Amino acid sequence: MHHHNHYYGQAHILARYAGLDDAYPPRLRGYLQHGWNIADGWNPVHEFYDGAWRYTWSDGPRRRGHALGRRNYASIGAPFLYLQELEPELGAVPEEEREGTLWFLFHGWEGGKIQGDHKRLIDEIRETEPGPVTFSLYYTEYDRPEVRKSYEDAGFRVVSFGRRGFSYEGTDPRFLYKQLAELRKHKRVAANRLSTAIFYGIAAGCEAAVYGDPMEMEGENPLFGGQSRIARLWPEMLGKELDMDAARATTDLELGVPWMMPPAELRMLFDWRERV
Repeated sequence: MHHHNHYYGQAHILARYAGLDDAYPPRLRGYLQHGWNIADGWNPVHEFYDGAWRYTWSDGPRRRGHALGRRNYASIGAPFLYLQELEPELGAVPEEEREGTLWFLFHGWEGGKIQGDHKRLIDEIRETEPGPVTFSLYYTEYDRPEVRKSYEDAGFRVVSFGRRGFSYEGTDPRFLYKQLAELRKHKRVAANRLSTAIFYGIAAGCEAAVYGDPMEMEGENPLFGGQSRIARLWPEMLGKELDMDAARATTDLELGVPWMMPPAELRMLFDWRERV
């Protein structure tokens, strides 16, 4: 089982949905897509064991993987969708009480920091957002005081949902629980790049926007086409006011709503033994 499968507690969510122990999820023999991806589900230099299965959220990454000559794909839907079914009331407030925007900054990772004009972005957010702003920073930026302080000084409520972990250490299995609860309190979700969080927000009932300086990340790999390719293939997902009918249709496809499985089918696919 690759340690990436534990990122954000995704293996834990699938185990719980399948009726198994989510504190210590059973081995998932393959690779589970852990974020929205414009290619075959993983980064360009990800290494795979020969013959291993690749579990994608939707059919798009599978098709793109086949075009690259790769096989052994199964599309199962994003674990976030299963979490929504498991926790229908988590963080939920009446629709008329949802307010403000949960804003996600494009983030780096342990191997690369983002660079951009935070003040300019803050000014654009203030000009655009109609209500209070909660600003979500990934832990790699939350732990950089010079970044976090920029948004705190701007008067935004700043949050972080935890760490994704590495090599099975430091994973916050409640990461997506906290993110879902926060999304359900807000009217809008926004980010400076089309990203996983935008799709999660739409799935959780938010209006959405993608705008502002997309910023740059050290060592960013352009192999799959980057921002220009996203603009060509997902134009309905970009802008300060989206056509939400179109955005929701795209979200259902990208998160894999049509490929979700019942618990028994997931157990069979993963060769997980039912609890007795």
